[in-house]
Amino acid sequence: MPDSRPVITQNPDIRYLGRLLGDVIRIYGGERLYRQTEYIRSASVDRARGVASAEGVDSGLSALTLDDTLAFVRGFMLFSMLANLAEDRQGIAAEPGADIASAVTRLERHGLKHEAILDLLSRALVVPVLTAHPTEVRRKSMIDHRNVIAELMMLRDLGRLETEQGEPIDEAISRQIALLWQTRPLRRERLFVQDEIDNALSYFRDIFMPVLPSLYARWDRVLGERVPAFLRLGTWIGGDRDGNPFVQADQLRMAVGRASAAVLRFYLDSVHELGAQLSISSELAAVPSGVRELAAASGDDSPSRRDEPYRRALSGIYARLAATYQAVVGAAPPRPSSLKGKPYANAEAFRDDLATLGRGLAMDGNGALANGGGIARLIRAVDIFGFHLTVLDMRQNSAVHERVVAELLKVGGVEEDYEALDEAARVSLLRRELANDRPLGTRFSDYSEETTTELAIVEAAAEAHRRYGPACITHYLISKAESVSDMLEVHILLKEAGLWRAAKGDEPPHAPIMSIPLFETIADLEQAPDIMSAYFALPEIGALARSRGHQEVMIGYSDSNKDGGYLTSTWSLHEASKALAPVFAEAGVAMQLFHGRGGAVGRGGGSSFQAIQAQPAGTVQGRIRITEQGEMIAAKYGTPESARVNLEAMTSAALLASMEPEQLSSADNARFTEAMSRISADAFKAYRALVYETEGFRDFFRQLTPIQEISGLKIGSRPASRTKSSRIEDLRAIPWVFSWAQARVMLPGWYGVGHALAGFEDQALLAEMAQAWPFFRSALGNMEMVLAKSDLGIAEHYLPLVEDQTLGKVLFGRIREGWDMAHDSLLSVTGQSHLLEKSPTLDTSIRLRLPYIEPLNLLQVELLKRHRAGEDDPRIREGIELSINAIATALRNSG
Repeated sequence: MPDSRPVITQNPDIRYLGRLLGDVIRIYGGERLYRQTEYIRSASVDRARGVASAEGVDSGLSALTLDDTLAFVRGFMLFSMLANLAEDRQGIAAEPGADIASAVTRLERHGLKHEAILDLLSRALVVPVLTAHPTEVRRKSMIDHRNVIAELMMLRDLGRLETEQGEPIDEAISRQIALLWQTRPLRRERLFVQDEIDNALSYFRDIFMPVLPSLYARWDRVLGERVPAFLRLGTWIGGDRDGNPFVQADQLRMAVGRASAAVLRFYLDSVHELGAQLSISSELAAVPSGVRELAAASGDDSPSRRDEPYRRALSGIYARLAATYQAVVGAAPPRPSSLKGKPYANAEAFRDDLATLGRGLAMDGNGALANGGGIARLIRAVDIFGFHLTVLDMRQNSAVHERVVAELLKVGGVEEDYEALDEAARVSLLRRELANDRPLGTRFSDYSEETTTELAIVEAAAEAHRRYGPACITHYLISKAESVSDMLEVHILLKEAGLWRAAKGDEPPHAPIMSIPLFETIADLEQAPDIMSAYFALPEIGALARSRGHQEVMIGYSDSNKDGGYLTSTWSLHEASKALAPVFAEAGVAMQLFHGRGGAVGRGGGSSFQAIQAQPAGTVQGRIRITEQGEMIAAKYGTPESARVNLEAMTSAALLASMEPEQLSSADNARFTEAMSRISADAFKAYRALVYETEGFRDFFRQLTPIQEISGLKIGSRPASRTKSSRIEDLRAIPWVFSWAQARVMLPGWYGVGHALAGFEDQALLAEMAQAWPFFRSALGNMEMVLAKSDLGIAEHYLPLVEDQTLGKVLFGRIREGWDMAHDSLLSVTGQSHLLEKSPTLDTSIRLRLPYIEPLNLLQVELLKRHRAGEDDPRIREGIELSINAIATALRNSG
């Protein structure tokens, strides 16, 4: 049936970049390929508009040879990449009011003053945490070329006709597209942890280090005084070893070492630039004693700089910073100093010298030389990045900790069999061991390979603290945390490296690295409040948490979704967060939630701005950490401008969630909560019945989707499953979600919700909840986007891949029925006539790209058939991997 909505109009950037891409395909791929591509494109667009049938598309595709197929898929992939770029430039990533200025205005309307906001920010912590979760299918080279095009488009916006090198802008953009066309999009070798570390560092170096100080300068102006450095950076890359045997002590050392080297080089370059700028003469300006003392101690006695104390002082600062680089990194800096300097003991000492210069600049005139200039930005950078740049999180599975601690106790002479003890006995034994500083092992102890590896990693963390300062590693996350003993086991491991010090008299224990539970399954989330209550009830732990001031808990979106479905996962996370708040309040400890979100809605994706605001009242408290994973890192932080937009959205949402008054009355909250609990239970029942209780569903999933082929993609260092099992329970959530997206089913983002909504007796209440409750509105909005990107008509083409066709048709029929129920119920509850009626910009974005995805899916199916039938032409495998790459690029948040 033809679409009754208006025909979409491409934005001018997409038309412009698409035309240039067409020219490149014609020039480098040949006229024949260009005409084939244009024919398939036109036929697919006509079908999407309802003026052509699917046969037109199929006939165009069937005429492609294998070589043509590879080239065609690359062309459609590049169009999607360029369309994404064009949309980002039009501000699709930015949301109305998602900035600090707007947030402050909203809070002022509620009677909140700047002083109250600044007081919250003094205790706040907002951290995007980059992870190496493998959903970024594009090579870094492709992303780099894309970013150059973005920079050239900005010059074009400014009316520039030429680049700084004198090349016409249009020709420069066309040349970059040609480079994209001739760049191999697929990795030939699996990524190593070192590659992932280097990729992350490129974002820290090129984006975050220059962008964050500029953001703070803007916020200082908005609030009228200096804003505390509450927005910082985190990473898992090099510290996350849950299911990744390739992350060991050497990789941890590499991660923290390269981060420190990067930030120290940044400081050296910045100080060098300041030396060129601050040519202030003592003959023309008053110079305070502090600056004169720094200049005199610098060792810079050049006659040409005798009257330039700031330059001389900076020469000394540079020499000390170069010596710090040598001491910390173990190599000379790229630009050594001609002077001798003593290494800085820490970043604070470096900052003190910079602050001395800043005070000197501020005392003359109106202070303009200090405010907002290079010295202010550098001081701000030191506040944010220290000498470590980013906090590296450690993560391991609780089962590993249990085995390692059991071996440590056994070798250490403890008679009890730790693994045979019940929970109370385990806690008692661990507490006895934590009451003293005596390590269980010695360097002569003989351990298994697993225990030796884990001990080497905590020792590497202790070494990092000594070399880079304790701020470089402060979090130790426990996957599959299910008990208090799981958390205490981490303290035992840290004690072996001297990172736990027992209580002494009235002094609480000291642990510079926090033990943090990750509650992932639905059952774990339900038990989280009881576990944390019991943890805080231990006197030494309660004292430790209060002395630190806060305790973090991580809640996982991905595994809870795989376990219980989209709506139950979302609701369980909401309820667990709400139930944890009074536990922390009673313990006198600030709560810091770490949200393990992915790119796809099935893994907690969607708008961070809306999601943070939709958190239960009292659960943010100015402190929140959020994972940034896979393709979303490039999408959100690929350019300085997109990074500014997304970082500001995250911080403004955290501010609003912490300070804006509750929108619901207590009565409405109670009504909505009761209704949501019933809906969640029904959605859970429907989801579990299909995914875990239906005989043959596992094989159906593995045959319908390209999960087998995705597992072979070289997009990360981790295996697709935690174990060799083929069970859905043991499959990582990322390939689970990613494979359903490839087949255009996107089941993790909606299945079960339609059953629950359609079966709820009070439809008027649902409509009221969608209108008045930010949580429900956000949940439905994310699901609506997934429904709009899914296409069961396309998904049905994958059905012949299922070996048991009778079972396949039955299961696909259940999935189609569930989709129809979710679709119809959502439109009824939100009062819309079609999906995304109230989000026209997103509707246009999705509808624009759908005609470019359909041919890719149809080609993928044919290639999968040939591959699974045993054809061994390497071009078939390459075509499958290219199609996975292209579909993921077009769908954007699919992993």
